[in-house]
Amino acid sequence: MKLNNADLQNKAVWEKAGFLLPQFDRDAMIRATGERPQWVHFGAGNIFRAFPAALQQTLLEQGIEQTGIIVAEGYDGEIIDRAFLPYDNLSLAVTLKADGTIEKRVIASIARALRLDTREDFEALRGIFRSPSLQMVSFTITEKGYSLQGRGGLFPEVEADFQEGPGSPKSYLGRLAALCYERYRAGKLPLALVSMDNCSHNGDKLFRGVEPFAVQWVEKGLADQGFLAYIRDPAQVSFPWSMIDKITPRPDEGVRKMLEALGFTDTAGQVTAKNTYIAPFVNAEEAQYLVIEDAFPAGRPALERAGVLFTDRDTVNRVEKMKVCTCLNPLHTALAVFGCLLGYTKISEEMKDPDLVKLVEQIGYGEGLPVVVDPGILSPKQFIDEVLRVRFPNPFMPDTPQRIATDTSQKISIRFGETIKAYLADPTRTVGDLKLIPLVLAAWLRYLRGLDDQGAAFTVSPDPLYETLYPAVADISLGQKGPFHQRLEPILSNPAIFGVNLYEAGLGEQVETYFEQLFAGPGAVRSTLIGALASVI
Repeated sequence: MKLNNADLQNKAVWEKAGFLLPQFDRDAMIRATGERPQWVHFGAGNIFRAFPAALQQTLLEQGIEQTGIIVAEGYDGEIIDRAFLPYDNLSLAVTLKADGTIEKRVIASIARALRLDTREDFEALRGIFRSPSLQMVSFTITEKGYSLQGRGGLFPEVEADFQEGPGSPKSYLGRLAALCYERYRAGKLPLALVSMDNCSHNGDKLFRGVEPFAVQWVEKGLADQGFLAYIRDPAQVSFPWSMIDKITPRPDEGVRKMLEALGFTDTAGQVTAKNTYIAPFVNAEEAQYLVIEDAFPAGRPALERAGVLFTDRDTVNRVEKMKVCTCLNPLHTALAVFGCLLGYTKISEEMKDPDLVKLVEQIGYGEGLPVVVDPGILSPKQFIDEVLRVRFPNPFMPDTPQRIATDTSQKISIRFGETIKAYLADPTRTVGDLKLIPLVLAAWLRYLRGLDDQGAAFTVSPDPLYETLYPAVADISLGQKGPFHQRLEPILSNPAIFGVNLYEAGLGEQVETYFEQLFAGPGAVRSTLIGALASVI
């Protein structure tokens, strides 16, 4: 079995092997999309193929929508050349279910795949943006994709686009702004620009990535005066917030072998020059959430019929806080830190460790849930239930504590600091009731030493503050006695890392105590964990 239009005509072979084939007229969909495009998506990576593209396929199969998605890639054009065009823009979505079953679904909802960096494709996009039928442009370009500058100031291509205008832009967001200007010139046509990236207030990040081009071009006379007002008017161009949640790891070798055993031969994985891992198939977990602010001035596909939740901006924000501050991300970080220290290489294996299960249960249910932000449209308790009983234990999800431990210094303030703040702000609670969150903070500092619980060295995952933080722990050996206050005080008092000054919050001394216990000798990480759990269970 090969992933192309011609081979899909041999339906019996595919269906006998358990593959789910598209249940709609794909040729008619491609024609309809060409005549009246409704949805363009930027970012042709794994999350797009496994989630938004699959949602639209559901609507096509139900006869609710007649058009597909036009996908465009602006960062790594090789994805289009090597993962889309050779396979007639088809993808295979492999859903790894916790009960051991695997769903194999051919995704055929992508009508066209384009590269932003080729003149021909960019001109095609200009025409699409002039179309009155276009309703939404969505994005999965990662949080970094919305940045206009690095440490040295504006990126050179952004600076060039500011100076030269919308004629021949070079930067990713400059090209997007130029396409929006094309739509403005076509009659100030309305449009929703919908970030689906996994970052807070993502719509604002996208707006801050687009608006500066309009400002510069209007000021320099490179665009009509009305263009800036058009971008700033949510009745014409909206930037809805969203919350997305679905784990889509890199193409997995075990999945590849399983597909090949079934006779599916298009499994070759590749790594592009920009280090993007691609394959004709995408493996992902079953659980998925997409909550979007319902702000679409040109209308939208009926995605609620495929499970998307549409609501107001405040509710999207509350869902995001529920997930990031309580119900998923803090538990992930706790497993990441302790998993690295205790020698684990898979999150699912950690969920077989009774001590680690108790740790995340107590952080989630015992310390986080009492002060959780409840969004109303999703149950925080049910969300944690699914995370701890279905998602994390899923043996088919090849997610690692080492991956999740990346950039921890950038995540701690939101993942744990918000809960600490909530306890401080609640007169009915005392911050001293927090026992396991301080343990995780201490364990993270112990992790930075790069020695596991038996004293063996391991590689600390990349972190922008590692070079700053490591000297405080660099010369501490297992068995070394404290006090460690002088070393730790500059770190634990830093609200930029923890969201609060931990000493002012009343937790600094507790973290120091745990830290000393964690360094007591080989096996001290495990014994400290057990002792902390005994104090709360």
